[in-house]
Amino acid sequence: MQVLNPQVLADIAEGKAIKLDLGSGGHGREGFYSVDHLDLKGVDIMANLNQPLNLLPDNSVAHIYSRHALEHIEQFLPLMREIHRMTRPDGIIEIIVPHFSNVYGYSDPTHVRFFGLYTMYYFVPQEDQPKNRKVPAFYTDTRFKINAIKIEFYRSGLIDKLFARLITKIVNQNIHWQDFYERRLCHLFHARQIRYLMQPIK
Repeated sequence: MQVLNPQVLADIAEGKAIKLDLGSGGHGREGFYSVDHLDLKGVDIMANLNQPLNLLPDNSVAHIYSRHALEHIEQFLPLMREIHRMTRPDGIIEIIVPHFSNVYGYSDPTHVRFFGLYTMYYFVPQEDQPKNRKVPAFYTDTRFKINAIKIEFYRSGLIDKLFARLITKIVNQNIHWQDFYERRLCHLFHARQIRYLMQPIK
């Protein structure tokens, strides 16, 4: 891990809560420090997300954003632990990843995992999990609160443009409709990605 932008360490030293864009590819989100494993233009922190982010202190991050990066991570559970460690108790964690029904995701040889409605519930205490389906929470003691999950669809082709908005609205009414979509409909109308909005439980 290497901090390329000295302002990152300066902000941390002053006690400022920073914002991180994990796996930005050099095109970081405005107002966020860009984190990537390559020394690309615009990258503020060069880091392999499969390894500890040991230059970033506990509770130093107010907002973590990651878009289409975590599907590349082999050491996923340790990374979630690092995200939990770095984020302040009232911090925001927004993760966007390919939905498992996204057929294009299988073309990328660097993808090592896919995500679904219940993926992040493996980090949620049993008592806070959905009543309709509880998943094991014993793989890790890292705990998060899930504030929102949204399944999102392509809007590029004619069929997408005709149906995506309506399907998005119907599917995301509640977790029961999302569950029904994944079990019964996702092979007919593929989702593009899934968005999780979370915060650490500390």
